[in-house]
Amino acid sequence: MADDTRSHPFRDSTQDVETAKRIPDTPQTRAPAYRLAFADRDFLMREELRPVRLQLELLKPQLIMDERGIESTVVMFGGARIPAPEHRDQAKTPTLAALSHYYDEARRFARLMTERSLDSYGRQWVICTGGGPGVMEAGNRGADDAGGQSIGLNIVLPHEQAPNGYVTPDLAFNFHYFAIRKMHFLMRAAAICVFPGGFGTLDETFEALTLIQTGRMKRIPFLMFGREWWEQIVDWNRLAQAGVIGREDLDLFRMVETAEEAVAAIDDWD
Repeated sequence: MADDTRSHPFRDSTQDVETAKRIPDTPQTRAPAYRLAFADRDFLMREELRPVRLQLELLKPQLIMDERGIESTVVMFGGARIPAPEHRDQAKTPTLAALSHYYDEARRFARLMTERSLDSYGRQWVICTGGGPGVMEAGNRGADDAGGQSIGLNIVLPHEQAPNGYVTPDLAFNFHYFAIRKMHFLMRAAAICVFPGGFGTLDETFEALTLIQTGRMKRIPFLMFGREWWEQIVDWNRLAQAGVIGREDLDLFRMVETAEEAVAAIDDWD
């Protein structure tokens, strides 16, 4: 950090990290206790430091997105296994192959919203996905088609993976904590769009709906692509008839089929 960027006269932490690398080699300086706490990986990985790691994981993307001037996002949830139409013949099941048209809808929707985002110099309506393959890739790809930026919120999984190649590199984030990742999905959300998907998609969908239902999050456009799919997966009317949700809760979201219908629903949302 350059001295003229600081608002205080104290020595910068990065300077001390570099200085500490050049200290005399003695039994005392080699001891773990002598390491600077914030530069000591072993210390930061201790079980007792979990609250600090949670805070850091919340803060890092927050600061970077603030610095990029991102004010609002359009969150896209959907299945990682849904193939692009050009790869539908590689799908593991006929159903997955049939769902490939949602990749195209997601891509087109992201392009349309990113064209709108560019009117605000890329500060508003920025596409935000989980950064993986399938529908997530389609979202970031659509933003790239429009010449705009997009966010990818990836997470470390036991199998090797990397963000899809359409995420804006400076907005590609990696998480350890699912909970903090989900917070970042919603902190700037101006709209949420959900495509067919599996456990992860369902988890993200119902957590967001619960936050809105309970008043912990303000009501925003919440669109679910594919009425036939969602009505087969969830018996929404049965939930209301049983009384486990209110009839009015069915108005928290709308079903749409196409990218154009989704954009119109966002514009008409009350």
